[in-house]
Amino acid sequence: MVKQVELVVRSRLDELVKPSGITALQYTALTVLERHDGLSAAQLARDSFVTAQSIADLVRSLQTRGLIRRERNPHNRRELLILLTEEGRELLELCAGPVRELEERMVRELTAHQTEQFRTALTRAWQALS
Repeated sequence: MVKQVELVVRSRLDELVKPSGITALQYTALTVLERHDGLSAAQLARDSFVTAQSIADLVRSLQTRGLIRRERNPHNRRELLILLTEEGRELLELCAGPVRELEERMVRELTAHQTEQFRTALTRAWQALS
């Protein structure tokens, strides 16, 4: 069931963000950076649930669009950190309402208590596997 929910959410999310010129995976990476700016590519891949190989293309695409930028890590000059740009923040703000509506639609048939239990269960499942 988790995989079925994930697939339908990703499909709907792709539909929502497509007018902005990004994919659901790119949107996910941007939201990760919104919460934890300045990640390495490896960290961003892990937190975005994509492979290290696919994050390179994703980062390149987002950087070309001006949604992220890369800077040298001041503590490790060999490492590049990925940061969200103002344009990236603006795009996330544009998508916030429709994405929130998608989430609300997903839990519409649940009571407030069931919604909280659902969030808690998903968080615990994620933590158990992380």
